[in-house]
Amino acid sequence: MRVLVVEDDAKIASFVVRGLKQSGFAVDHAPDGEAALLLTETTPYDAAVVDVMLPRLDGLSLVKRLRQSRSVLPVLFLSAKSSVDDRVKGLQAGGDDYLTKPFAFSELLARIQALIRRATQTPEATRLVVGDVTLDLVSREVTCAGKAVDLQPREFSLLAFLLRHAGRPVSKTMILEHVWDYSFDPQTNVVDVVMHRLRAKIDPDHRRIETVRSVGYIFRSHV
Repeated sequence: MRVLVVEDDAKIASFVVRGLKQSGFAVDHAPDGEAALLLTETTPYDAAVVDVMLPRLDGLSLVKRLRQSRSVLPVLFLSAKSSVDDRVKGLQAGGDDYLTKPFAFSELLARIQALIRRATQTPEATRLVVGDVTLDLVSREVTCAGKAVDLQPREFSLLAFLLRHAGRPVSKTMILEHVWDYSFDPQTNVVDVVMHRLRAKIDPDHRRIETVRSVGYIFRSHV
């Protein structure tokens, strides 16, 4: 899952970006509305966190522009303004949710997850289960064939992406776009390196994660 954070306050932006990355999201950051608008034109996002008061193009105007272009990107507004009128203006501008500062990261994360679930029309779930592999998105615990598996953050995010697309082939480009938070050289082997580490921990025989020649990988539900 890829999230766009639009925030001009460097401290708040760093706090949100770091927290989302640690929660398994790929994240891009834009310091102003115009930069954010350009990013949305070239990159597919699953959700956006948008500050209301932004330089160059404010948050409300940014979201209005997105809605005028028929974008259905789920948007969570952040604002220091907490009055009912301010919240109404945010929702009327096209926002899907509104969170006032200061806020707890756990609440922001829960709201983003809820927006993505509604947008994708998927039922609420905190666990991904495919075959004998279970991944808990809250506790970040992973088991394979009933045994606990210790994964590094990037391995965890890669496995979550594979489980969400189980039974369907995913390309290395798709993995880079959704598991890493910026574009790599197309010739990079970073996906292969992390995939090798993940396989060593849950799939040493390559029965669960199958390499699809000239395409990428596919996670099989039956081994």
